[in-house]
Amino acid sequence: MSKGRLELTWVGKEVRPKLEPRILLEDPEKSYHADRRVSENDVFDNRLIFGDNLLALKALEQEFAGKVKCIFIDPPYNLGKAFTHYDDNLEHSIWLSLLRDRVEVLYRFLAEDGVLWATLDDTEAHYFKVMADEVFGRKNFLFTFIWRNVDSPNDNKVPVASNHNFVLAYAKNSKAVNLAQLGDDSILDAYPNIAEDGRAYRDRLLKKNGKNSLRTDRPTMYFEVEAPDGSTVFPLHDDGREARWACSPKAVEKHRKAGTLVWKQREKEAGRTWVPYTREYAPTYPKKPYPTIWADLDTTRQTKSHLKALLKGVPEFDTPKPEDLVARTLDICTARGDLVLDSFGGSGTTGAVAHKMGRRWIMVELGEHCHTHIIPRLRKVIDGEDSGGITKAVDWKGGGGFRYYRLAPSLIATDKYGNEVINPEFNREMLAEAVCKLEGFSYAPSEEVYWQHGRSTDTDFVYVTTQTLTHEQLAAISEEVGDERTLLICCAAFRGNPDAFPNLTVKKIPKAVLHKCQWDWNEYEERVKKLGYKADQLGGLFADAEAEEAE
Repeated sequence: MSKGRLELTWVGKEVRPKLEPRILLEDPEKSYHADRRVSENDVFDNRLIFGDNLLALKALEQEFAGKVKCIFIDPPYNLGKAFTHYDDNLEHSIWLSLLRDRVEVLYRFLAEDGVLWATLDDTEAHYFKVMADEVFGRKNFLFTFIWRNVDSPNDNKVPVASNHNFVLAYAKNSKAVNLAQLGDDSILDAYPNIAEDGRAYRDRLLKKNGKNSLRTDRPTMYFEVEAPDGSTVFPLHDDGREARWACSPKAVEKHRKAGTLVWKQREKEAGRTWVPYTREYAPTYPKKPYPTIWADLDTTRQTKSHLKALLKGVPEFDTPKPEDLVARTLDICTARGDLVLDSFGGSGTTGAVAHKMGRRWIMVELGEHCHTHIIPRLRKVIDGEDSGGITKAVDWKGGGGFRYYRLAPSLIATDKYGNEVINPEFNREMLAEAVCKLEGFSYAPSEEVYWQHGRSTDTDFVYVTTQTLTHEQLAAISEEVGDERTLLICCAAFRGNPDAFPNLTVKKIPKAVLHKCQWDWNEYEERVKKLGYKADQLGGLFADAEAEEAE
C-alpha cells in the first residue's frame, strides 16, 4: 500500500493477460442497413461485434482510443445465480479481475471529456467503485445515481426487499467534462411578464429581504444607488432599519449598463419613492440539475414487456435495462453524432437508444443473444418497427444501419509437430492487417504500391509477405522506398544482409511476433469451464493464478 493511498487488493490482482490484438472480420449477411435514407442524420457505420469483449476492445483500441464520448456498461452483477442467457456466479477475485481488465482498456477509449457509466447493485458496486477509483483517480468520480428498478417488490419472505440499482459515473477528466442539465419548461412559470420584444421576465427587488438582510450582516452591501431623477437611494426596510442590497456595487453597475436595472415608484407617507429592481429574463432553454435518485424511469418489469412485444417468440432476457435509463445518461454527456460504446451488449439497449438518438455506436457481445436478441432488435429499430422505449420521445422514424463483425482466430497456431506457425486460416490480407496491429501500424493497403500495407506516419510503412526475400529483392525494394521513407518488412525468411539497407528493417514471421502476447486463449476458456463457469461470461481471459484461486 502506497503512503496516503488506499488500494483494493485481491488474489490475482497483479496477473494481467498479455492480449493479442485480434483483427475483426465483417459478415455482410449479418450486417443490416435501411434500404433508403430517412434523414440527413442517418448513421450507417455503427458496429456490432460478436466475441469476447476484452479481445474485441483490444482489436478496436488502435482505431478508437481517445474518441469515445460515452461508455455505458451493464456488467454481470455477480449475484450468485444463473440466468437464462449467462451465469452470474463468479469468485469475487475473478469478478474483480474481469472488470478491472476491461475498465482499464475502456479508460483508454474515452475522449478527454468522456464519461463512463456502470450499472451495479449492492453485491459488488462498492468494490467496483474502489477499483475504478484506482483506474480513473478519485477526483474523476462524478456521481452515484440510484435507479428504482422494481416498482412492486413481491417477496414477502424477507424484511427488506431491494428495489434499486446503482449507476456510477466516472469522467476521463472531470475538469474537461461538460454535463448537460435537465430541460424543464415549468421554470418558465416563474417569469409571468412579457417584454416588448416578446421575452418573458421577472423583476426582483434589489434590496435583500429575509435572513441576513440587515446592513450589519453585510456592511459592504450598504451603499447609495443613484435613482433616475439624480437622487440617492439606500436600502431600508419598511420599519426604517438599515438593510442591504442583494448585489455588490460592481453588479449594480453591470445591471445599469445592461439595461436590467429597473426603477419603480411607490407611494409612501413621505411621498413617492424610487425602488430599484433587477430584471431577469427567462432562459431560452429552461433547465435544472438532474436529481441523483431516478424513480421516474421505467423499471425492469416494464422493460421486459417492451422487449416481449418487440421480440415475439424469443426467450425473455432476465435483466434488461430500460431505454429511458440509457437515454438519460446520453442526454447528460453526449450530443448528436457522438460515439457511444457498450462492451457488455446484453439485449442491445445501448445500441438501440444511441441509434434512435442519432449517436454513433459500438456494441460487443459474446453470448448467443447477440443473434437472438440484439440483431433482431436493431433490425426493427432500423426499419422503424419499434414503437416502444424512447421512440415517441425522440420521434424516431427508422433509418441507418450497422456492420456486424466477429473476432478472427488467433494469428499463431500450433502445427501437428508442435511448431508455432501462422494460422492457416489467415489469407494475405488478414495476415497483413494482423501484423499491422501487432507492430503498431494502421492497416492501409495501397492499390498502387505493393509494399505499402500500412503506415505509422506519412513516411514510415510496413510490408507483410509470406515469401522468402532474396538480397536482390531487398535491394530493389530499398531503392523504391528511397531516402525519405522507411519500411518495416515482415516476411517468412530473407537472404543476405538487410543491414546493408538503412531505410529497411526486416523481421521474420512468426518468430518476430511470438513474444508480443499470449496466443490462443482457448486453453483458459477450458480451465474456466472446469470451474463450472461459462466461457461466454468470463471470456476465458484469466491467468492460471486466478483459476487456481477459484478452485
